[in-house]
Amino acid sequence: MKTFEQIINENSSAIQKIVDFDLKQDQLLPFDFTVSNLELTDAILNDTDSFSEWINQKLIAAKARYGIGGYNEHRTIYSRSAHFSSVEEPRRLHLGVDIWGEAGTSIYNFYDAEVHSFANNNAFGDYGATIILVYNIEGFKFHALYGHLNLASINHLKVGKMISAGEKIAELGTKEENGNWPSHLHFQLVKNIENYEGDYPGVCKFSERNQYLANCPDPNIILNFTFNGQQ
Repeated sequence: MKTFEQIINENSSAIQKIVDFDLKQDQLLPFDFTVSNLELTDAILNDTDSFSEWINQKLIAAKARYGIGGYNEHRTIYSRSAHFSSVEEPRRLHLGVDIWGEAGTSIYNFYDAEVHSFANNNAFGDYGATIILVYNIEGFKFHALYGHLNLASINHLKVGKMISAGEKIAELGTKEENGNWPSHLHFQLVKNIENYEGDYPGVCKFSERNQYLANCPDPNIILNFTFNGQQ
């Protein structure tokens, strides 16, 4: 039986972009949100406008169109929201890849898909407007979660709607509609969505790392084709 990675690699020619990106002139800036990033003080993290300005200034300085990163990253930034708190162990391990860019940035579907579910997860620190699409490649079924979108992206969706590869599906939301974050896309692959609808954990407890990473493959296998390996 083929692995997920083998299936994606063998169908790489059919994988399309998720965001607009010109390989000849656009740059990507890897972001580090672990404890080693000493620039991100509580004062910055606890104020979304300050956090957004920090992101924007980094992108400008690097002449980068997008910031990118985060898969399997143990992050300190979730301390800004009670959404990730827990008495026994807070959730800190990121399960997707983030693409940090301007609000209004267009988001596209990378392969023929069907709308599985969608929701406005509007708690502080949550996804905000969220779309989950279901894919079937060579009989292998999996899902992709697109989080931190604008509300217009989900206003006219219907469960079961077919979305073609390359079709625009959403735009990045502002802080008022994306869970109160600097504008970015949370992109996550999920093999078994279980009973979730319009939602799935994008951050897990470190003690549950192995089980979640097994169910959520590295999204870079898709984004590598989108960005031609530029990460």
